Amino acid sequence: MMKKDCINCNCAVVGICGSPEAARMAYLALYAQQHRGQESTGIASSDGQRLNRHIGRGLVADVFSDPAIFNLLGGHMAIGHNRYSTTGASSIVNAQPLTANFREGHFAICHNGNFTNSGDLRRMLEEQGSLFQTSTDTEVVPHLIARSREKELIDKIKDALLQIRGAYSLVMMCRDRIYAARDPHGFRPLCLGFKEGAYIVASETCALDLLRADLLRDIQPGELIEIHDGKIESHLFSPPRPRHSCIFEFIYFARPDSRIFNENVDRVRRKLGKILALESPADADIVISVPDSSNTAAVGYSRRSNLKFELGLIRNHYVGRTFIHPQQDMRDFSVRVKFNAVRGILRDRRVVVIEDSIVRGTTLRQLVRLIRHAGAKEVHVRVSSPPIISPCFYGMDFPSHNELIAAHKSVQEIETYLECDSLAYLSLEGLLKAVLHDEGGYCTACFTGEYPLAIEEDYNKYLHEKT
Repeated sequence: MMKKDCINCNCAVVGICGSPEAARMAYLALYAQQHRGQESTGIASSDGQRLNRHIGRGLVADVFSDPAIFNLLGGHMAIGHNRYSTTGASSIVNAQPLTANFREGHFAICHNGNFTNSGDLRRMLEEQGSLFQTSTDTEVVPHLIARSREKELIDKIKDALLQIRGAYSLVMMCRDRIYAARDPHGFRPLCLGFKEGAYIVASETCALDLLRADLLRDIQPGELIEIHDGKIESHLFSPPRPRHSCIFEFIYFARPDSRIFNENVDRVRRKLGKILALESPADADIVISVPDSSNTAAVGYSRRSNLKFELGLIRNHYVGRTFIHPQQDMRDFSVRVKFNAVRGILRDRRVVVIEDSIVRGTTLRQLVRLIRHAGAKEVHVRVSSPPIISPCFYGMDFPSHNELIAAHKSVQEIETYLECDSLAYLSLEGLLKAVLHDEGGYCTACFTGEYPLAIEEDYNKYLHEKT
């Protein structure tokens, strides 16, 4: 079976509290964050008495194509989720929001990230009699909450969060209030907005923009907020920890029009391209991007190098995930379905191709061939991130060491494999120059192999076997 030559992050979350149109607002927020997960989607809502849920596999627009669905999702509160799995099988039972029924009433939860001690927690809970309905790590949270000896629900949630390690942004809902929490190291983004009496929590600010809501602030690492009766209460469930915000959110995951970690994504990506142009210039005629995630970095490279930016590759936006076929000729065809070269721009030109990252390199090699077939004289590849040498355990779907081309090949060997005239990556130092450090540090484990949080042995083994 062909492996995906791409990177996926594992979800978007949203919470709305204080609007009679909460479910529809959640739908729009998920639509804006579709890039964070295309496997499944779902919304749970509450009218203060009952909790209702609708989930399905596929894109937001498809799962919620019937307007009658929103008649079942009434109430002034809603939470929603777009999923791409990094733990747990690609099954509808793992679609979120997950729901549970406590003594305190109905409960729903959405999660972006990975718990690095989920295996240990799951075994402990199973030994205590817990029965799990899914294979996703998210389900350990309601079990921990249900088994907490604290009296109040807010304290039960704090108790559960203190037992979890790893990367997470969580949005939770009970009968009459919404909770949102971010892990103490701040791996994943989570922001708070406001519109006409309603508070909104979302993974990215682009969701607030679509809703025409005002951005109030980020949820802080180690913070748990409680939203009810038109007000917010903030609780710090963990003392301050070193910041390890995921730097790959800037490189690839987040939309360029979003603001994460108190920084504009577009500004960072342009700076990545500019620094790359200084570090690795190319004797060429034009600069093109591999659309869409490298577009902004390509603009930055173009401006700093004084090479004209052109749209040399066109992406078919109506193609879903690259389809899987065991025959090599059909694998090559899958790339041509997704991208096409503009011959009039590329013919007889020396071309710089900007890519945001290289995972296995198989897709990029086909793109280099496609560009040459369109008549390019030379193809120079520049990558706006350092070589990826290690898997991620904090919420990115990176494959194992064996499948990461930079983990076992030199830059020269990768250049030969890609069949390009030259190849250069952005340095780690250049990457770190492009981001602000006012709020703390960044996780760069995928580039260095230095993991800021311990990974349980069974979890490490599982993620390697998964790919």
